[in-house]
Amino acid sequence: MNPRTVCMTAVDLSRLRDVLRSRTSVGRYRDHLDRLEEELDRADIVDPSAIPANVVTMNSQVRIEDVETGMENVYTLVFPSEASIAEKKISILAPIGTALLGSREGSTVNWPVPAGRRTMLIKDVLYQPEAAGDYHL
Repeated sequence: MNPRTVCMTAVDLSRLRDVLRSRTSVGRYRDHLDRLEEELDRADIVDPSAIPANVVTMNSQVRIEDVETGMENVYTLVFPSEASIAEKKISILAPIGTALLGSREGSTVNWPVPAGRRTMLIKDVLYQPEAAGDYHL
């Protein structure tokens, strides 16, 4: 499988590196942490003011569609401490969160699940902090 192009802001990179440094868990989350680190290592890093508005960044709200079922959902990509299934806030450490980070509207992302792989289409980036001028998030 060819790696996809990942674009992220320098601010997100710095904050996510801090998350990785603060994690000491090695059990079942080790694979998730390794995957996030791989994404960070190969990302194209840009200034927050230069990130395209159609790229999923931290705290972005996105509409995604399951390509197998056609079901759509809206989620916000957040740091682990803010994750909430009830509020549809997905942690960056979840496989879907890592897959979404740095992807563009109109692209598909996939990640491993117990039954194989799951694929989603990013239909819309409904809110991106950088595009809205919310650089403090």
